[in-house]
Amino acid sequence: MTRKLLPTIVLAALVSALAPSGSAPAQTASPGKAAAKPAAGGLSLSTRPDPRAELAKRMPGSKPEDFRPSRIDGLYEYSRGADIVYVSADGRHVLDGDLFDLSSAANLTEQRRREARLAMIGKLSDADMVVFGPRNARYTVTVFTDVDCTYCRKLHSEIAQYNDLGIRVRYLFYPRTGPDTESWKKAEAVWCARDRNDALTRAKKGEVIKSTKCDAGGVVRRDYELGQDSGLRGTPAIVMPDGEMLAGYLPPAMLLKRLQPAAPAAAR
Repeated sequence: MTRKLLPTIVLAALVSALAPSGSAPAQTASPGKAAAKPAAGGLSLSTRPDPRAELAKRMPGSKPEDFRPSRIDGLYEYSRGADIVYVSADGRHVLDGDLFDLSSAANLTEQRRREARLAMIGKLSDADMVVFGPRNARYTVTVFTDVDCTYCRKLHSEIAQYNDLGIRVRYLFYPRTGPDTESWKKAEAVWCARDRNDALTRAKKGEVIKSTKCDAGGVVRRDYELGQDSGLRGTPAIVMPDGEMLAGYLPPAMLLKRLQPAAPAAAR
């Protein structure tokens, strides 16, 4: 299942909300016409409103602080979760794409996505997840999983190997088929089980999990929506300690290599 993209969900609303209302365009001084003189003391006779406040008024559900100044003057960053677009200060243009700093080759948009993911996941504790591995493991990753996903099952079949390599795995539920489906109900059954770790392992082997009813619907929905807000593209989706999201299965050794810090150039 593809991720819920901000451009497809929100971009249309942004374009509609930020479109010119039909009022006359702002007047600009012609080449041969003198600009208005400032008031005494050098202060302008009019105070220019905060562009963010104006953008928020035109974008239902947003607040001025939702529009952050970007590295480009006159362009504001607008995000919902890890989905990001850029809006011009005059509300006339929306840019959907990644912003790079050519001096450092840094992807500034991806940096913000990672920060957003870590902030969202950071609101949860281990008690909100199904965790495999010791608390003092060298590395910890958070994985969005679907009980019925083939590669999710493959990843979990090797959970002991991940743990032996010092990788602790924290699971969140993401039934790709959506609410009120068999995969969703299986996730709820796992959460309601007395031993969730055992129940998840057995469910991924195809066993039917029978458990007492509990308030699991809210938990699975929370995880599902968090996955969408995190920019999930499919399952398994592995969120690294720095917020990077890896789409798909990685063997234990390969994941360990991705987690290990890069060696200094002189040591390579």
